Amino acid sequence: MKAITVKTPGDANQLRITEVPDPTPGPGQVLVYVSATALNRADILQREGKYPPPPGVTDILGLEMAGTIIEVGEGVTDYEVGDNVCALLSGGGYAQMVAVDADMLLKLPERMSFTKAAAIPEAFLTAFQSLVWIAQLKKGETVLIHAGASGVGTAAIQLASWLGARPIVTASGMKHERLRDLGAARCIDYRSEDFAEAVMNETDGQGVNVVLDFVGGGYFEQNLKALTMEGRLVSLAALGGARVDGVSLAPILRKRLQITGTTLRSRDKAYKRELVADFRETVWPAFTDRTLIAVVDTIHDWEGVADAHKYMEANANVGKVVLTIGE
Repeated sequence: MKAITVKTPGDANQLRITEVPDPTPGPGQVLVYVSATALNRADILQREGKYPPPPGVTDILGLEMAGTIIEVGEGVTDYEVGDNVCALLSGGGYAQMVAVDADMLLKLPERMSFTKAAAIPEAFLTAFQSLVWIAQLKKGETVLIHAGASGVGTAAIQLASWLGARPIVTASGMKHERLRDLGAARCIDYRSEDFAEAVMNETDGQGVNVVLDFVGGGYFEQNLKALTMEGRLVSLAALGGARVDGVSLAPILRKRLQITGTTLRSRDKAYKRELVADFRETVWPAFTDRTLIAVVDTIHDWEGVADAHKYMEANANVGKVVLTIGE
């Protein structure tokens, strides 16, 4: 089969379409012919040589995909050849075929396109894990979502609203209208506003119950200020730096704050299976009636993967950047 590979760790121009061995489904797996995949920040870091795949995982990029089952492995009973599905992956989405554990699959509703479906698994499962499993966001609470225009950000806005919570987001000003359409109650321009001060003004000095953060070090102190008593900070990445210097622990103690770091790709299979099963039962039906939607910013043919990576690196997108996989 053909797949996108990295010639040498580095910039987007190192991406190539080459021939690689076909995957074979093992027991409990299916083989999917991939129609579309979507970009994630982890793809860029892996391309640069900064985020190697977990042990035993293919070095082909791609953490999600949508396509059609073309072979069913031993022991699989809930899916059959011809089913259209999408799935969270540990790697391998930038390829014509991928072998996937059947427990990780989500069967597509009628009329859902592959390009829409490919934009769902990583973003929505990450947001679901963070808001529901970790932060235990409740109806009536307020959540601050950083990087609100990212794939996870646009998913988190919708999930928070769907759960009956009130989402406040940070994003550049040009993206605010789209985020309000998705359910953001207040958009903060991180370039011109102090987000902690804006949060306190918006919440009548109370602060938010939950902060979902991708930035890291540079935002840590402000995040503590923005949280209310017994608030929860969930850290998913450290795109702005991993070190925090000169920050007092007093707010953590005084407000009884909870700070949790998490990733999804490195979680074991049992955790991911349970997460997908919970999501499939509780959230997936909301895509059928379009209560929740995949947010796709742009669609690129995989021949233009380098341009797609460069576009994402420029932070121009609102939602997901999707690749269609060709012959």
